Amino acid sequence: MSDDLLSGAEPTDYDASSIEVLEGLEPVRKRPGMYIGGTDERALHHMVAEILDNSMDEAVAGHANRIEVELHEDLSISVRDNGRGMPVDPHPKFPDKSALEVILTVLHAGGKFSNKAYSTSGGLNGVGSSVVNALSDSMVVQVARNKELYEQRFSRGKPLGPIEVIGAAPNRRGTTVTFHADPEIFGSQKLKPARLFKMVRSKAYLFSGVEIRWKSAIDDGETPTQASFHFPNGLADFLNETLKDVSVYSEKPFAGKVSFEEKFGVPGSVEWAINWTPMRDGSILSYTNTVPTPEGGTHETGFWAAILKGIRAYGELVNNKKASQITRDDLITGGVALLSIFVREPSFVGQTKDRLSTEEATKWVENSVRDHFDNWLAADTKSAGAILDFLVLRAEERLRRRQEKETQRKSATKKLRLPGKLVDCSASNRAGTELFIVEGDSAGGSAKMARDRKTQALLPLRGKILNVLGAASSKLGSNQEINDLAQALGVGLGAKFKIDDLRYDKIIIMTDADVDGAHIASLLMTFFFTQMRPLIDQGHLYLACPPLFRVTQGAKRVYCLDEAEKNAVLEKGLGGKGRMDVSRFKGLGEMDAKDLKETTMDPESRKLIRVTIDEDEPGETGDLVERLMGKKPELRFQYIQENAKFVEELDV
Repeated sequence: MSDDLLSGAEPTDYDASSIEVLEGLEPVRKRPGMYIGGTDERALHHMVAEILDNSMDEAVAGHANRIEVELHEDLSISVRDNGRGMPVDPHPKFPDKSALEVILTVLHAGGKFSNKAYSTSGGLNGVGSSVVNALSDSMVVQVARNKELYEQRFSRGKPLGPIEVIGAAPNRRGTTVTFHADPEIFGSQKLKPARLFKMVRSKAYLFSGVEIRWKSAIDDGETPTQASFHFPNGLADFLNETLKDVSVYSEKPFAGKVSFEEKFGVPGSVEWAINWTPMRDGSILSYTNTVPTPEGGTHETGFWAAILKGIRAYGELVNNKKASQITRDDLITGGVALLSIFVREPSFVGQTKDRLSTEEATKWVENSVRDHFDNWLAADTKSAGAILDFLVLRAEERLRRRQEKETQRKSATKKLRLPGKLVDCSASNRAGTELFIVEGDSAGGSAKMARDRKTQALLPLRGKILNVLGAASSKLGSNQEINDLAQALGVGLGAKFKIDDLRYDKIIIMTDADVDGAHIASLLMTFFFTQMRPLIDQGHLYLACPPLFRVTQGAKRVYCLDEAEKNAVLEKGLGGKGRMDVSRFKGLGEMDAKDLKETTMDPESRKLIRVTIDEDEPGETGDLVERLMGKKPELRFQYIQENAKFVEELDV
């Protein structure tokens, strides 16, 4: 522990003036999904991650080296660090409030906007703490700073009193946040020790300079009630732990860490670790400023580009001509990788930061990793040769399968009794093809004109399909809509489903943005979940996001998903000339082909929601399906409406 951390000396560059205020907190309780992605178990645990990320930011910035996470018996949780402590002096813009109160009660108030207090950060840039406060029925914050201990209490985002000095703290520093999630928001959802334990351990791997201590008053029989994590070798330790019982192609993983400051003159760094194994499917876990990015993004793009160019160059060096056939998909198959970057002001797709979109990250990561990979391959020719041979075999197998698929699809249109209302695409293989399941013939007419004939097919549905939950197999077999759908996809139902027979790469449910459309989407998702589950598991099922409104002003136009987005556009304006006109789309059938293509069908401009199943809690998905397919259609609509806005990913 450094002398600075022990001494209690206070840095001069982190005080009330570091905390900037952008807007109020009012919308959070009304629409929690906009800020934490929903009100389910994932969102509940995301609240803990937000508070933990703030402590991690202190550690990464060099102001803390110890974090303690404690789950209490009443399901409240405490996160304590030995960092600088939140500022407690009056805020310049709000002299009657402490900076601490502003941080916790005003949305977009924090020390992460100007880069004066943090060069890189994982917290939601001032959103995290206040959102957690707003969605907690109790929050207590204690700050040890200036050799005194301060405390302030809150409930549902509102202070229960002013900040108070509760005692002396001559040998202590840092912040402790204890909160209890509000059951009015999260219902019966509960924090789970196993999920929290996994989160805490992964954070410790991501920054070698921090020790994280875990304690739980709840014993689930599987998770340790006390543990301490400190991994001096960072991601290399993480990967070795992950692959400890698995045979690998290299005795030591390709691992390293590079500072962006030295190479590009910008704050930040990249750390990575990767190895290949014949014994398990490939995977990559990526992080930005210690926050998981499960949907990947620009840092992953740069990483795989470096590995791909490096392995191809090595193949050319050793005169293996087949190395040029290797693709990114071949690298990922059997490749187990970990990637962590720290960057200033990262950009993300969506509020919950699932996908990094900072463009420069691609170049920074690729250039940082590439030189090291070339040197690593040249220094360990035994491992390099084994990995190259493995990847060439994967490439040859992929090319063979593609050839079979092309032949299969060419003959499929002749062999299959395709439904008459299917408007098929002309592509001869499955790669890149899409089937839009559209609601009614009127929507199908616009979609037919808007589609790309080569890769996009359409299947109009007449009315609502059968609710397959609990339906007899004889009823499934005799239902015309289900038969048409199965025949169009080229697959069987239930146990007869074979993913290799699937005729399209993406299946996109495209329904009206109303209660009936949401019900049809629910029925279709239930059908795919119960009858064609691998289709969801392998990422083939999507929901389209048609807009409700079009706002025009002169030559400028903007599409809005809902009323709130429309109102925000009207308030801000489009910067065009003349008055603003608002058109409401009552259904897809009312949209002309140009509108439908631009907003819903063109991969360059549309948004899609990929339908996924939570890998951490797969059993709970079945329970959710049961709830959604119950007797209250308004609950279905509410769930889809809330989650569709916040789990959306930009199409890739």
